[in-house]
Amino acid sequence: MSYINIIKIFKMRNLLFQITNEKILKKILKNNYINFYCGFDPTSSSLHIGHLLPLISIKRFQKLGHKPILLIGESTGLIGDPSFKKNERKLQNKIKIKKYTKKIIFQINSILNKNKNNNLIILNNYKWFKNINIINFLEKIGKHFFINNMINKEIIKNRIKNINKNISFTEFSYILLQSYDFLHLYNKYKVFLQIGGSDQWGNIISGINLIKKINKNKVFGLTLPLLIQSNGIKFGKTEKNTIWLDEKKTSPYKFYQFWINTKDSDVYNFLKLFTFINIAKIYKIKKQDKNKKKPIAQTILADKLTYLIHGKNNLISAKRITKSLFNNKLSEMTEYDFYQLKQDGIFTIKINFNNIKYLQEILLISNLSSSYNKAKNMIISKSIKVNGKIESNIYFKFKKKNLIFKKYSLICRGKKNYCLIYWNNSKI
Repeated sequence: MSYINIIKIFKMRNLLFQITNEKILKKILKNNYINFYCGFDPTSSSLHIGHLLPLISIKRFQKLGHKPILLIGESTGLIGDPSFKKNERKLQNKIKIKKYTKKIIFQINSILNKNKNNNLIILNNYKWFKNINIINFLEKIGKHFFINNMINKEIIKNRIKNINKNISFTEFSYILLQSYDFLHLYNKYKVFLQIGGSDQWGNIISGINLIKKINKNKVFGLTLPLLIQSNGIKFGKTEKNTIWLDEKKTSPYKFYQFWINTKDSDVYNFLKLFTFINIAKIYKIKKQDKNKKKPIAQTILADKLTYLIHGKNNLISAKRITKSLFNNKLSEMTEYDFYQLKQDGIFTIKINFNNIKYLQEILLISNLSSSYNKAKNMIISKSIKVNGKIESNIYFKFKKKNLIFKKYSLICRGKKNYCLIYWNNSKI
């Protein structure tokens, strides 16, 4: 399939933000597949949902026969990219970055190389930077970068114009390292295209210019849009915390809930951006949703992405938990389901069974009630459920039979106010 089709697909799906020399690139790709790359710096032990757009965009190229190279920046991760950062980044620990690198390589493989037969290459830039001589690097690479141009780049200019915000030479040199990455990948792997987020445009252009100066050849860059939700909040940012792709850091249930709670004003665009559903079908879903009390778009989005990142079993688990909580029927939930709720799914308190057993006390501790009197009235008015069943006894005391898997109890006030009790020392 020709590149013009990819451009068309990206434009139809609102995926294309900026691209260099589109006409020339079309000619090159008219009858050829290309090698392209996208970089990820290992600044944490997991990627997060902010990385989903480049990952899925890579998969789109991959599906059309193009060869992706994913570059893990162990070396650049030690330096820190200053792009659109207000403050100096803290330098990372070498041992920690190495551990992060291994975890992210494993994570990317699990997402993009599930069948073990895709044409995916994952590289680590530490492999070539570890042996570079600083004098040779400055002589051969540094001479092509002019301070006048570098300080006029928006990412640098915004930092140095503020006397209270410094930028170190370490961060300032990041652009040289990333540009060299592109040069190295072009020389060794014939990489003609770099893709990245919109904040990477300046770094990508610098790499393109370096290759042009040294090799006298044209290479290309493409950036994806910065996603702003309809409420004005940058995509991937939540009021509470980051949504990670590692199930140990964000449970599949919470991941699923993030997507199921997508606003109607965002969901159809997200279906274009994050799924492989045909555009015509997305418009059909949108049309059908107008005539339904409960739209299906959010469920489709949550199903597709949870399956992609966490697999079939975790999707089934997330849907089972969602259904069980909605219907107040907990009998179908597994112990792993409760573990996910404890991890980050709902508010959880840990209580020593030998100290507190009375429902009224727990309503106060869990902040489901602000006083004993209110707690008592809630119980009398049948507003409290214990393990999915209404509890109207004001003297209710937790016993062994009220513990699910011998360590959990679920309290609900009204329809949506939950508290999971994790009983410590649950011996009666």
